[in-house]
Parts: sequence; C-alpha cells; structure tokens
Amino acid sequence: MEEEKKSLNFIEQIIEDDLANGLKRDQIRFRFPPEPNGYLHVGHTKAICINFGLGEKYNAPVNLRFDDTNPEKEEQEFVDSIKKDVEWLGFKWDKELYASDYFQQLYDWAVQLIKEGKAYVDEQPSEVITEQRKNPTEPGVESPFRNRPIEESLDLFEKMKNGEFEEGAMSLRAKIDMISPNMNMRDPVMYRILKRPHHRTGTDWKIYPMYDWAHGESDYLEQVSHSLCSLEFENHRPLYNWYLDQVYDESKVAPKQREFARMNVSYMITSKRKLQRLVAENAVTGWDDPRMPTISGMRRKGFTPTSIRNFIEKVGVAKRENLIEIQLLDFCVREDLNKVAKRVMVVVDPVKLVIENYPEGNEEWLETENNPEQENAGTRQVPFSRELYIEREDFKEEANNKFFRLKIGGEVRLKSAYIIKAERVEKDENGEITTIFATYDEKSKSGSGTEESLRKVKGTLHWVSAKHAIPVDVRIYENLFTVEQPDAEKDVDFLSFINPESVKTIQGFAEPNLKEIAVGEPLQFQRIGYFTKDQDSTDTNLVFNRTVTLKDSYKPE
Repeated sequence: MEEEKKSLNFIEQIIEDDLANGLKRDQIRFRFPPEPNGYLHVGHTKAICINFGLGEKYNAPVNLRFDDTNPEKEEQEFVDSIKKDVEWLGFKWDKELYASDYFQQLYDWAVQLIKEGKAYVDEQPSEVITEQRKNPTEPGVESPFRNRPIEESLDLFEKMKNGEFEEGAMSLRAKIDMISPNMNMRDPVMYRILKRPHHRTGTDWKIYPMYDWAHGESDYLEQVSHSLCSLEFENHRPLYNWYLDQVYDESKVAPKQREFARMNVSYMITSKRKLQRLVAENAVTGWDDPRMPTISGMRRKGFTPTSIRNFIEKVGVAKRENLIEIQLLDFCVREDLNKVAKRVMVVVDPVKLVIENYPEGNEEWLETENNPEQENAGTRQVPFSRELYIEREDFKEEANNKFFRLKIGGEVRLKSAYIIKAERVEKDENGEITTIFATYDEKSKSGSGTEESLRKVKGTLHWVSAKHAIPVDVRIYENLFTVEQPDAEKDVDFLSFINPESVKTIQGFAEPNLKEIAVGEPLQFQRIGYFTKDQDSTDTNLVFNRTVTLKDSYKPE
C-alpha cells in the first residue's frame, strides 16, 4: 500500500506556488533571526524548527542572523547561548551573520532616502511623536519637521552619527503616510541616538537602526527568499515591503514576509521581558533553571532535541494562535525517553528490607537490562546483598488482593533478583516501620532457568543494596505557575501565580552505577519517572532532576 502523502502546510504551499511562478529552487533561502537580548524559549523552538525544517525539505541554506540593533539589552552571553541551543536541537546554519554587519549599508541607504525626500530628521521627543500618530481611526498629525529642507536633514543626520547630539534629541523618520490606518506606516522612526557600546561594533556608532528598518533590509542583503515570522508582525508587513521597495534591484530576489501563529504553551511564559524578571527577582535560579521554559532550562531538565522537534511537528504550522497544552509536550518527551533512557534502580523514599535467610556478609552481582525498548542497549551488573532498600510505599503490613506489592505473608519478585516473602516488621517509638524482615527463595533467581525462577508472582519491585547504595539528591519539579495562563490578566502581576511547590529536593539511594553517569544522560528511575543528572553534581554529591513522570493519562488527538 502506497504511503499517504503528507499535505502541505500553508507556508510550504506559498513556497510551492512561488516555485511554480518562476522562483528558482536554488534561490530559496531562509533565516532564523533572534535578537541576542535573552535566552531562547519554547516559543522560539517553533521558529527554529520551521525555518531549519524548510531548509532541510528544500535543501536550502538557512542563515543564523542576530538582529543586534539594540546595544542596551544585547550581550555576547546571549549570542553564545543561542548558538548552543540551535546546535543542540540538531540544526546547522549556513552563515552566522549579524544585522550589525550591515550598519554602514543601512546608514548609506538612509542617506539616500533623505536625498529622495523619503526621510527626515525630527527633533521632537518620542512621546510627542507617539501622541501625533493618534489611532487607526483618527488621522495623524504631521511633524513640524516633516518638510524641512533635505540638506538640513542630511547635515543633522551626519551629526547624529558623529555623536554631536544627546540621546533623545532627535531621530530619523521615514516619510510615508500620516493618515494610514496602519499605524506602522505613520512616519516610523528609522534611527535613534544611543551612545551605548555595542557587543560587536564597540563605540563606532552613536546611532542605531530600528528593528523594522534593519530586519527587511538584512533579509534583502542576504537574499532571503522567505522571511518567516510570528503573527504579531503581520501589521508590519506593509512597512517591510515599503522599505524593500526603496532599495530593490529587479535582478535580485525580493524577500517575502509571511507570518505564522506563535506558540503559547500552558503554564509557561514566553515573554523575554517577563523571563528576565523571573531571573532578576530570583524567582528561579537562572535562565537555565529546569522550571524555566527556556531551551537551556528544558535541556537541563532532561528534555531531548528529538522530543521537542516531535512536539513542534504535532503542534503544526497554523495561522491562528491557540494555547497548546503542556501535557502534549510532556507526552512527546516521555515518548522519546521511553525509547532512549537507560533503566536504573533508585529508591527515593527508602525503608530497609532484611532478607533473614540470605547469608550474612554474602553479596553477588546480578545481570539486568539497560533498556528493553532498545535491542542493542545491553546489560549491566548490579550488586545484591542481605540488606536492601525498597520504596516505603511498596510495602503494607496488611492489604487487600488488589495490592500487588509487598505485604506480610505476601510474595513479590525483586527486579532481576529473587522472589521474597515478607515475614514481620520492626517499628520505632512512633509506630513508623524501620525495617521489613523477609525470606527469599534461593532457587528463584531471575534468568537461572529453574522451575522456581519461572514461578509467577504478581508484583515486581525495584531495590538497592544498602551496602553498595550511593546517596543522591533528587529534585522533583512541578509547573512553575499555578494557572494555565499566568500573564493573561493585565492587572495582575504574573509573579503572584508562582507555584511555591514547583521544586522540592528529596534524598534517596541509587545503585552504584550512577557514579559513572554523564551530566544530561537520560535515565528512567524504574517505576518512578524519567530523570537526568544535573550539572550541580559533584563527586561526593550526585543531583538528579526529574524530567517527567513515568506515565500519564494524556493522549494526543
């Protein structure tokens, strides 16, 4: 049976139409254009996957271009983190470029616009300019400087560049249409004075281009064929095209801006400004806190690149914004981790189990599988001895027939080991069980092939040898916020929805093999959940972060 052909999303359809109408395949080029003013977050993963995914589909180059036009907020730290995130997601860019590479060309073009009477220097404060723009239903008021002589604007613009005026003293504006219903067309500011050092150009420039002016022209200089951005820029498209029309050479490709719905995920914030507040006000430990929706935070929590790419594929490319359930993201993470995560034994709420008929001082190393989902995952050896730790919740003194774990007089199999039977308990002065005493069937060893080893019991428990156990800190993460849309209410500070129980650390015991685990390696703590080793780990103190729970009732549509 022939495989069903996957339908095109609306962006792919646009590209196919362009190819049908004369665009050459080798003219297709994309770009991912982050501003280096913060760490990338879950919302950016959609733009990354769309642009680089199209690059893979059409065998077309994708530039990584940093739109670094605001030296007040941009830092090399953010540039480095963005590059690391894109690479971690599994994508390779063609060229690493910067809007600052084009500062001289953008300036020269601005001078040309002044000479053509299409731009002017305005000496009004920004507040006055904003007020004069009015609103979409009311015509704007022209600046008194709108028709100043061209030579005067040229002279002032050069002096702005040379740093002869203070910040805010004046700006360069495009002369377009002060009665346009699109507010972006009402003589937008192209340049403002900023006497701040730039992370790449240092103190060479005293004026900086506005995003709208730099973005489209950068696309044109790079010959990007399809400039894809989120829906909030839809109203900016006429301005994008107007700026392009002023410099366009018909022998070249004219970039086409098209917009897709941005991705909002429940219980997450996707505003860089608000994420910065979380960091600045110590609501989290940093940009890579595992509770953060940043790519670095998700990576530290144990998410995999494959799981995030699968998530974006399931979300799809839409024209209308909606709220994506965080459970879908967790489902994709869990689905991938089930395939790749190594199974290990860790007890997070330990109670001691003593096998009374197991020889004192004896120990043996038992073979157990690393991942039954992977054919070539292999096996490893785990130590077994008379005294073990099991989960406290895996034992009850008395229980009904629906409790398939350990109870007095009941039997369970210890994973990859023996069948045991609980005999009695020892308690402290508060009535808390301190030790469970059991006996084992020495002929029931897993994999031994004996009749006893083939006997079926309903429960199988994980365990750790007390003599060989290593103590570990286990961080249990929950959603950072208590409501689905923490920034939905404009009059309520989103920080008031911080979940005070979003992280708790518990001490457990792990099999000794975890000493050799690398930071970031995906693990399944058997019967507990998926975890990864955190970068805070030391030789004497191992720390593990819970990525997602083991199971969930959520099923994607």
